[in-house]
Amino acid sequence: MSMLKAPCNAAADHLQALVQCRPPATFPRRRIFGVSFSAAHRRAPVVSVLDRVAAADGAAAVAGSLADRLRLGSLTEDGLSYKERFIVRCYEVGINKTATVETIANLLQEVGCNHAQSVGFSTDGFATTTTMRKLHLIWVTARMHIEIYKYPAWSDVIEIETWCQGEGRIGTRRDWILKDYATGQVIGRATSKWVMMNQDTRRLQKVSDDVRDEYLVFCPRELRLAFPEENNGSLRKISKLEDPAQHSRLGLVPRRADLDMNQHVNNVTYIGWVLESMPQEVIDTHELQTITLDYRRECQHDDIVDSLTGQEVTEDAKTIPELQGTNGSTMATKGQQDCRQFLHLLRLSGEGLEINRGRTEWRKKTAR
Repeated sequence: MSMLKAPCNAAADHLQALVQCRPPATFPRRRIFGVSFSAAHRRAPVVSVLDRVAAADGAAAVAGSLADRLRLGSLTEDGLSYKERFIVRCYEVGINKTATVETIANLLQEVGCNHAQSVGFSTDGFATTTTMRKLHLIWVTARMHIEIYKYPAWSDVIEIETWCQGEGRIGTRRDWILKDYATGQVIGRATSKWVMMNQDTRRLQKVSDDVRDEYLVFCPRELRLAFPEENNGSLRKISKLEDPAQHSRLGLVPRRADLDMNQHVNNVTYIGWVLESMPQEVIDTHELQTITLDYRRECQHDDIVDSLTGQEVTEDAKTIPELQGTNGSTMATKGQQDCRQFLHLLRLSGEGLEINRGRTEWRKKTAR
């Protein structure tokens, strides 16, 4: 599937023209799905043109084509990773006047799905291969680890690169590198582990050789990690937070908007629930630097959730190994003093069954 490699301003001009229901003035004469566009068509509403195209070739094909042309992303030259650029929107910015961690997590999910589509995997959001669809298999998140060294602000442009690799016999992993597109500075990294589940029985299943062969062809030939450092934070085990917790927010209920295409609570929603029980004095004086979540149980639309938080006591002060290579960021070595760590637990209210456990690390806010 080809991706448009036009400059940002060209895509923006085309998008603006579509909003105004007319082709852009510089739109060349070309034939798309059997419809010829020329100067004679400039006065015809784009909606009517698309209606005729949809009638002839199907609305799904047209929607996909438009998305491919306007999306600022493509496979890298070797075809083994995918890069996409995003503009931070005003509604993605929080109280710190920068993108929220939920925004970052949503963009990671978006670029991962777009990568899967670009190599021909299913377009239903599950990133499934042909064999997986035949066997009713899907990927589900087992662990997510995100480190943010510098939060982008409104109208900043960030570039996210992602790739996937095998992870033992029961799963796969996906890594991300986030950069400030204007400067090339690495502003964040993330990694995740995914396991295979039968969509009907909801039981985990080993990754078969057939499935492995289908997706490994699109993965780096040699191991490539967003966190190559030994004993990095993405590998740390998360201890279970025991009652009584220092802080809690009880009775959280999933909204309809929290459900994904798989009819269960979206992964990003758990991040928001974890942060709901953070003490306000920390929110006021610190910003989230690192979040690690272990997903242990699915949450359904009628579940009621309790969020528990307690400060994690460590023997040594938090240190971050000096990052090396293109994956590193000097931002990670600054402002390490006054870092606070917390353990988190999401559980079903009443039953007490564990849904999710997590760890967050917070750094002191700097003047902006």
